[in-house]
Amino acid sequence: MHLKALGGNMDKSLEELVNHAMELPLHHRMPRLEDRWCIEAYKRREGRDDVLLELAMLDFNMVQSTLQDELKDMFKWWKDMGLANKLDFARDRLMECFFSAVGMAFKPEFSKCRKGLTKVAAFISSIDDVYDVYGSLDELELFTDAVTRWDINMVNNLPDYMKLCFLALYNTVNEMAYHTLKEQGHNILPYLTKANITKEALECLENDHELLRWPSTILRLCNDLATSKAELERGESANSISCYMHQTGVSEESAREHMKILTGESWKKMNKVREPDYDSPFSKPFMEIAFNLARISECTYQYGDAHGAPDARSRQRVLSLIIEPIPLNLKK
Repeated sequence: MHLKALGGNMDKSLEELVNHAMELPLHHRMPRLEDRWCIEAYKRREGRDDVLLELAMLDFNMVQSTLQDELKDMFKWWKDMGLANKLDFARDRLMECFFSAVGMAFKPEFSKCRKGLTKVAAFISSIDDVYDVYGSLDELELFTDAVTRWDINMVNNLPDYMKLCFLALYNTVNEMAYHTLKEQGHNILPYLTKANITKEALECLENDHELLRWPSTILRLCNDLATSKAELERGESANSISCYMHQTGVSEESAREHMKILTGESWKKMNKVREPDYDSPFSKPFMEIAFNLARISECTYQYGDAHGAPDARSRQRVLSLIIEPIPLNLKK
């Protein structure tokens, strides 16, 4: 409150930094997008170090060029898959899926990880629309059974549009497992296709692995805060806000405020995982990607549903991160 009260009495560059920090805490922000913002802000600062600035801009643009090559590969894969044309009722959000993948694993050496995450997100988005928008109950039960059994022979029981969807999913998952086995010697297919989970495993996820639970909770709450109104208009009612309203009898506004409080509490609990004395079974890269899931959730749903219905501000974020390089001309 004291910083806000200062208003125009601060230096312009300092005021810009303060306003940015007040909008969203630094450790909640998507790292690569924050890099771009910091570079642009530093360009406007008096007394800047032009050598340091030029080095930062070159580094950003070089990594961005790598991301553009990956994006071309992903668009070719998606076009060859044919789901966007056949499932004309589904959202075609490959760019947004790739943006999320960059947010989770932005370092250049994680190229394969980004591509895998993009494919997973693209399937989740399309299959989510099959369940929410188009499929009948009988069709969805058949599709669920086919995926649960992971049985290619069950494809004949599916309607035509689901046959393509199942085969695309089946072939992509098996291909990912094949490349992992060939390059690393690990067969991950049983882990990718296991649909059932034991009570003990579920309790382990809920009670022990905070690193998995809290980023997922933040994703769920951020998504519900941004999409609940549209879902209610479509006749869907199962989200955290509507459930809390039904459970407690409070207004929608109060339910939303409660979800924001829960989001903040989830961040606090997740931050404890980074404390030096926390004994984590996970590697540092995995831990960072898990944290970045929470960050990309905040980014995607900060101003609305940037995945399902991106506005101009959301599209500009994608452009600045992946498409538009930083101009290298420095004004004195």
